[in-house]
Amino acid sequence: MQLKIYDDKQSLSQAAARQAATAIRKAVLDHGRARVVAATAASQIAFLEALTQEPGIDWTRVELFHLDEYVGLPMTHPGSFRKMLLENLIQKTGIENYHLLDGDGDLAEVLERVGQAIASAPIDIAFLGVGENGHLAFNDPPADFEIEDPYLIVNLDEACRQQQVGEAWFSDISQVPKQAISMSVRQILKAKELLAVVPDTRKAQAVRACFEGEISAMTPASILRTHPDATIYLDKNSASLLSSAAQN
Repeated sequence: MQLKIYDDKQSLSQAAARQAATAIRKAVLDHGRARVVAATAASQIAFLEALTQEPGIDWTRVELFHLDEYVGLPMTHPGSFRKMLLENLIQKTGIENYHLLDGDGDLAEVLERVGQAIASAPIDIAFLGVGENGHLAFNDPPADFEIEDPYLIVNLDEACRQQQVGEAWFSDISQVPKQAISMSVRQILKAKELLAVVPDTRKAQAVRACFEGEISAMTPASILRTHPDATIYLDKNSASLLSSAAQN
């Protein structure tokens, strides 16, 4: 695992986008397509914007998978991750082959259909975030590190739900769904390359716990340290509680 620290969210996002674009172009060159997983949240928007500006990507050869989505939330809701993915990546690039998680549809059918699609071939690169409680996708602590299902229904803890209020997608915690569809930890780790974009002071405690503490289900994103090709992009704010050794 590599930690890369930048002065601000903008420079972080542009650097992460360059690495992401390189991986996509290489996958298309090597085997005619790139299979990509994308995260959606407030922390990811600047990165996705920078990625759409990268030159030389044949987006018609990109197959896109969705990391997570709330259960019961319509796609018209401002907090819908499908809405964010469509507006911030799919519609800007013209990606034609994508698999959205329909959180207000037939959940068993969604899990089976998208799960079969993602398991059918390797994922080239997965874009991730880290939650304020250390979650990875919507795998809140204690996360299940063993389940093999590509996608599962998870219960959201209060810290996770409060984060969504803090990001202004919901007016108060009673409006935040209590469950979500999430990619499993095992499925995330199957990607050939992992790229996590983690800016802002509000992520600093989670960054320290996940990347300097124990690898533990109580700090789900700590599992990224076991992956052979994972890069964590931080800004000075999110890295502010790391030891000086980690910051150099």
